[in-house]
Amino acid sequence: MSFEIRDRDLLARLGRLQTKSGVIETPILLPVINPNIQLILPKTMETAFNCKALITNAYIIKKHFQSEAAQKGIHNLLDFTGVVMTDSGAYQILEYGEVEITSKEIAEYQENIGTDIATILDTPTGWTTSKSRAQHTVDETLKAAIELTEIRSRDDIVWVGPVQGGQHLELVAQSATRMGKFPFQIHALGSPTPVMEQYMFDILVDMILTAKMNLPIDRPLHLFGAGHPFMFALAVALGCDLFDSAAYAIYARENRYMTEYGTKKLSQLNYFTCPCPMCTKYDLQDVLDTPKTERQKILAQHNLYVSFSEIKLIKQAIKEGRLWEHLEMRAHAHPSLLQGVKRLQKYSRYIEKHSPITKKKGFFFFGSLGQIRPEVIRHRERLLRRYSPPKESRILVLLPQTPMKPFHKSRRNQRILREIEQKYSGKLHEIHVCIYATPFGIIPIELDEIYPLSQYEIATPFDLETMNYTAQQITKYIMTTSYERVILVRDTYLWNRDLVAPCRKACKNRNIPLVILKLKAPSNKDVSEDLTTSMEQFI
Repeated sequence: MSFEIRDRDLLARLGRLQTKSGVIETPILLPVINPNIQLILPKTMETAFNCKALITNAYIIKKHFQSEAAQKGIHNLLDFTGVVMTDSGAYQILEYGEVEITSKEIAEYQENIGTDIATILDTPTGWTTSKSRAQHTVDETLKAAIELTEIRSRDDIVWVGPVQGGQHLELVAQSATRMGKFPFQIHALGSPTPVMEQYMFDILVDMILTAKMNLPIDRPLHLFGAGHPFMFALAVALGCDLFDSAAYAIYARENRYMTEYGTKKLSQLNYFTCPCPMCTKYDLQDVLDTPKTERQKILAQHNLYVSFSEIKLIKQAIKEGRLWEHLEMRAHAHPSLLQGVKRLQKYSRYIEKHSPITKKKGFFFFGSLGQIRPEVIRHRERLLRRYSPPKESRILVLLPQTPMKPFHKSRRNQRILREIEQKYSGKLHEIHVCIYATPFGIIPIELDEIYPLSQYEIATPFDLETMNYTAQQITKYIMTTSYERVILVRDTYLWNRDLVAPCRKACKNRNIPLVILKLKAPSNKDVSEDLTTSMEQFI
């Protein structure tokens, strides 16, 4: 097995995972197949949906097919030539309390049926579990990992080492650390389904990132039971590479119609809003009038199309370096999902550390939520920790951002600089120019063209939270540098947030003078304004 990373964005990876039955590209969705109840046949998934991998339950296979699966092989039994992953029966333990099989037996059985990706018989933590019980599930799962090293006989099967601990994050960290020491090729987060079913996406963020931060970074991470496409972007952004889902079929049996922003009952719809083959072939009323079994098959196919489509959209976003934008748009599908994205602030430095420094394209900044994206965090941290103004700088000139980027090339800023140079003609070497700009705060003019300081688009007028953030960065910059004078050029047209008060306070604390200049013309009058009237006199 090898896992090759081709592209990255946030913690997401476009990767190639090699197995004995072929290479699959991650992130990837593995539809769950119950061989006893199949709304969509595996062969149909392969031919009609171009499905490259699926997951089935080795415990159920053993219970119903016994030696037949070993004789035929799992691929022939399912009539599927792609990659087959098998779960071990842990879900049945979670549902029914136990299974009539040992970890040794299920491991050997997965080898005998020739699965491509196999899972040890972990003991799931569940959601309402006490800490002592959770510790027991962590320890029992570790025992199964140890046992695998003693009985494993094939080296062409990729093995999954699940992480347990549930809502007890310290146990998730412990489990991840201990499981990461074993030679598993893939890890998986166990027991997330109740969290997702109750839309506790902020808790899900904690669980995923606690596991991720304590596992070997180069190993793929599987998220069990991630069924709904509207949360795929969040999971991928957190570094999940594989998903399995039975939701496409479960929802179909309940007459539920998936969309990328939520789920609706068929009875709540007036129209099919999806361009998939099912929704273009059938009218809503036709499907409502269709016999139950056939209706479920139609809905299951639609749900699977929507799920696969969302994975492709996410891959394209990773390729373009626009996963944050896609994530932010999806986050507004439900308040709980937005709450999950806001939780990323807690882990912003870790995400920044593992995010690409440069990208092929600039980015879009929609509002204050974007202040926790890696590009903004990275600039703020590096400016405070790594940057020093030019040695001879005595006078800080703060210019407002302009529609044109890079900012120092705007005709308006060039005019302002010429007037300042006339005023301080004998001290030009002492002048240091910085731009105050959302979302970055302070941009030294010599860094103006470095990615991403000029490679972004932002909507105006700015929201109050974003302007407050910029004001805080200006204050912090003044307080941590050694300028002897500050000149603030006010743009009251673009900035209705008063920057004078925080700048005055910072300068007063440092006992240095503050000079305030006010623009007469709005920013969008950049080209037409006369040079001599570009600002008022010194205050």
